[in-house]
Amino acid sequence: MDTAYKFLPNINSPADLKQLDAGDLPKVCDELRDFIIDALSCNPGHFAASLGVIELTVALHYVFDTPYDRIVWDVGHQAYAHKILTGRRDRFGTNRKFKGLKPFPSPDESEYDTFTCGHASNSISVALGMAVAAAMKHEERQIVAVIGDGAMTGGLAFEGLNNASTIPNNLLIILNDNDIAIDRTVGGLKEYLIRLNTNTGYNKLRYSLWNFAKALGVLDEKHKNKILRFNNSLKSMLSDQQNIFEGLNIRYFGPINGHDVNNLVRVLNELKNHKGPKLLHIHTVKGKGYEFAEQAATVWHAPGLFDKDTGERKVSSEEGQPPLYQDVFGKTLLDLARKNDKIIGITPAMATGCSMNILMREMPHRAFDVGIAEGHAVTFSGGLAKEGLLPFCNIYSSFAQRAYDNIIHDVAIARLNVVLCLDRAGLVGEDGPTHHGAFDIACLRCVPNLTIASPYDEHELRNLMFTAQLPDMGPFVIRYPRGRGNLIDWENEYQQVTVGTGRCLKQGNTLAIITLGPIGQTVKAIIDELPEDERSKAGLYDLRFVKPLDAVMLHEIGNTYKSIMTVEDGIIAGGAGAAVLEFMEDNGYHLPVHRFGLPDRFVEHGPVSKLYETCGLDKASLRAFIETQIK
Repeated sequence: MDTAYKFLPNINSPADLKQLDAGDLPKVCDELRDFIIDALSCNPGHFAASLGVIELTVALHYVFDTPYDRIVWDVGHQAYAHKILTGRRDRFGTNRKFKGLKPFPSPDESEYDTFTCGHASNSISVALGMAVAAAMKHEERQIVAVIGDGAMTGGLAFEGLNNASTIPNNLLIILNDNDIAIDRTVGGLKEYLIRLNTNTGYNKLRYSLWNFAKALGVLDEKHKNKILRFNNSLKSMLSDQQNIFEGLNIRYFGPINGHDVNNLVRVLNELKNHKGPKLLHIHTVKGKGYEFAEQAATVWHAPGLFDKDTGERKVSSEEGQPPLYQDVFGKTLLDLARKNDKIIGITPAMATGCSMNILMREMPHRAFDVGIAEGHAVTFSGGLAKEGLLPFCNIYSSFAQRAYDNIIHDVAIARLNVVLCLDRAGLVGEDGPTHHGAFDIACLRCVPNLTIASPYDEHELRNLMFTAQLPDMGPFVIRYPRGRGNLIDWENEYQQVTVGTGRCLKQGNTLAIITLGPIGQTVKAIIDELPEDERSKAGLYDLRFVKPLDAVMLHEIGNTYKSIMTVEDGIIAGGAGAAVLEFMEDNGYHLPVHRFGLPDRFVEHGPVSKLYETCGLDKASLRAFIETQIK
């Protein structure tokens, strides 16, 4: 470290950064970029997004008095340079590792991390709350919201903007416009930002009029709104365009080059003295400074291990391996869409991640990426379904939480034929608590009219997708995990699944083990390894549907076994095990029900296998309990 870098070894806090001459800041940025490239080549993480905001990060910590001044990051995968500059450089090699640095900014980790930011579009609302609180407490605290990487397409961002225009505040919003989120940014806002510019002639005239008005003594609160409206009209006339931000009485500055660190410092120093809400629009390049990432930002969003010199990604060979569940979904969806012309694909900015891009490539007119807007994705799907189409709306499980009201109000009440596919259900690993798909079962099980299912394997996923697109199925939820399945030969012939039916995978007489989803394969492997006399006592059942439950199967279990064990990859409170427990109680069965699932806490980040161990869902823990029940 000491020999490779001149400046970074001496920067252990923003206070150290401030000791440098402004002329040294470009060299600091170069060192930060090299450090991140070097670190992430051997310890995978979110790559391209953090490279794109290095100059902005340096400028922010150089100008503002952090952590007293607040920087609120949006979509925290942009914040690696921020972590390095705020005392975590020496631990950065533990980033995303079990018990290491957290994958996203977290106030639990550092006072410089002002707010949790794993999901997108919350920064403006959060920062506005902080700005209003500072004013109420008479604090001269600067508040900055950094939003970008697609987050401005989220509805919450516009709610925050609307409120910021009406509440007195001095909030600074920095729009990091890199024309991409994970996949290419979509929608009218993207096109608007590309066209948006600040006219040089306008700026000269504006400042002349501003000084003239100041000399006349009319720059008080009484005249401020009239002056702002005149200012907005003047800009629209000279630049031949409307400005959505200044239409909300939020002063707009830019766009400027987000990779000119010295100019950023100059502009931020000017803006921090401006009163009222303001927005600085910067243009950046995702993956800036690493040619391979600049050319393919989607691939390099989170590339895994790679050779930093050649750009060769160290991807394990897929030959002879089962496919990812997401690819089974994507290929099955395309196959079903070829046979059913009512099928439409919907994704909120995760076309590549959920493999909706497979449908998009062949049938672009029948697949829609709606941007980072999960609530809209669901309600848009409801509108499609109302007019007789059949949307498959694919949302990561943890992101679907953002669309809860839409699922209830715009789909379930009207019993519309929307297939909600929840990718990344269960534990997802290194992305941690903001991304684990822990809560979908508990959230949705109480909603009337929903069918909720989870496949045991890839064949079952295909069968459930086939079943969901049959006529008059109503709203149908299918949850499945991240990662690979276990079937090489995954392309089975479709079979309709009777809604609300489970499967007996093995009969027993002492302990009935009821599983939901692919975790049932782990339990089956445990039973197969038991001695014959113990194996005969354990029955294994694939619940398959958590709503509606298979009453016939559960009555059989209640009348046959001495105890029940439920296993699921979801939060135990209100989950599938709770549904089984309720059934047994409601129907007068008094055998004990032992529930295994995710605990009543936010599970940390780390390898999924390690997290299963901490939750008691690993093979050894489950086997130990099974043996206590059947011996």
